[in-house]
Amino acid sequence: MCLLLLACGLPGLAQSSETPEAGGRVVLVLPFDNRSGQAALAWVGDSFPDTLNQRLASAGFLTITREDRQYALDHLGLPIDFRPSRATTIRIAQNLDADFVIVGSYNVTNGHIAVQAQVLEVKNLRLSAPLEDSSELNRLFDVENAVAWKVARQMDPHFNVAQQTFLAASGGVQLSAFENYIRGTDAPTSQERIKRLQAAVLVNPNYPAALLALGKAQYADRDYEQAAATFAKIAPTDRRSLEANFYIGLARFNTAKYAEAESAFAFVASRLPLPEVVNNQAVASSRQGHNAVPLFQRASTADPNDPDYHYNLAVALYRQGDFAGAKREVDLTLKLRPADGEAAQLKTSISAGRTISSPASAAPSASTSASSDFDPLERIRRTYSEASFRQAAFELDQMRALRLGTLPPGEQAAEYTRQGHEYLSQGLVPEAEQEFQTAIAADASSAEAHAGLAEVRERSGNAADARNEAQYSLKLHPNVAAYLILARLDLGANDTAASAVNVSKALQLEPKDGAAQGMRQALQARGQSLP
Repeated sequence: MCLLLLACGLPGLAQSSETPEAGGRVVLVLPFDNRSGQAALAWVGDSFPDTLNQRLASAGFLTITREDRQYALDHLGLPIDFRPSRATTIRIAQNLDADFVIVGSYNVTNGHIAVQAQVLEVKNLRLSAPLEDSSELNRLFDVENAVAWKVARQMDPHFNVAQQTFLAASGGVQLSAFENYIRGTDAPTSQERIKRLQAAVLVNPNYPAALLALGKAQYADRDYEQAAATFAKIAPTDRRSLEANFYIGLARFNTAKYAEAESAFAFVASRLPLPEVVNNQAVASSRQGHNAVPLFQRASTADPNDPDYHYNLAVALYRQGDFAGAKREVDLTLKLRPADGEAAQLKTSISAGRTISSPASAAPSASTSASSDFDPLERIRRTYSEASFRQAAFELDQMRALRLGTLPPGEQAAEYTRQGHEYLSQGLVPEAEQEFQTAIAADASSAEAHAGLAEVRERSGNAADARNEAQYSLKLHPNVAAYLILARLDLGANDTAASAVNVSKALQLEPKDGAAQGMRQALQARGQSLP
């Protein structure tokens, strides 16, 4: 019996309409069950994990990726398209350390989609009451975002981001592009996968999820130049840019463009310095003949149980003539991986006191032993583990929250507000709202936090609430941001006189503010001067 029939009730699981207290944060979203009887709409069921994962991640949950879900199925000897039973789903969730599993179904009648989702608490084996939403099929994003918001509220009763913020979070992606993206990620062949993803990008050229998937498909096809070009189209401010630049680094490395590879890995390491990224940055640096010992030491220190990092450091030290250091590292490699043949050969060369040339040298060093053709090269990591990257980012966020919790309320609010504005600059509106709401919870008198929340409301199309928040912000303390929000709202309502008054007040506070100057020019173009 399919788990997705849980909506009809299953024995052994306690159904509850009560809202659970916020517990763990790891969430597994399964594809929703297609009850429409239309096979052509099966892609819709596969789209729910994609959208819900994005929204729930913005809400501070650690969502389990499609790749990890497939890995769990494979680990259990199950096909990728398997619809698990209740018991199997619990096993998958436990295998992935999930705290919650989201299941659901949908039906489509006369172009109208009705969706039902439920939240399974893995620890207590408690299933929530159905969470429902419906709309026209061409408003699928609205339905999925609304379901995501209801799920977030079910898992965390204290979640306070507005539903409208979730509804506005899909970023203008066309439904046809979304369909091709989902179908492309699920395509059985490389040719069909690339064709579908290219179609998605053709409709929405700046669609980051489709660009990332297309670049990965091209990389898997060993079309490294095209893959790098596709990845490069993802904006550096987008969260996917970390994974994109990791693959740019690999693509450039595979075509011997080591300086470009090093630059791409360095970009990732500057934001998320995981050992595999630092290691790859070091390998690319070494291929150019540079001394990469400090970088290899960073990777090895960060993960001392990885034999490859010790091996790479041993090779780098060996190149620098530090035989004692190289021997120490290669001994650690062999302790961790006794059957490592290359490490054993390296140890022999170190013991013999032989030297080797830089990998960037065109010809072998004259000091290379004639009795040995062994020429060790540092090892690069060729796989990107999204789970480990996202886990690290999640833990950094948790550590940041603990650190901020020790600050006085005013300083907490300032830090959360600063992060909120950074998220806004990246187009991450739900994440920004959560930061501003947390800032207000820490210090309700923060005019800057209320102004930030007003901008969130403005971006999500809620003009009335945006105006209320901006006015409240100004009541707390006059500030340019709130005046400009009111000015934009007035201009959008064709009240140029009121807009001019607010721009004038902003310029009185900050005469050289670029945004205020831009608003003044926009008003002048409409024949409205400032008072």
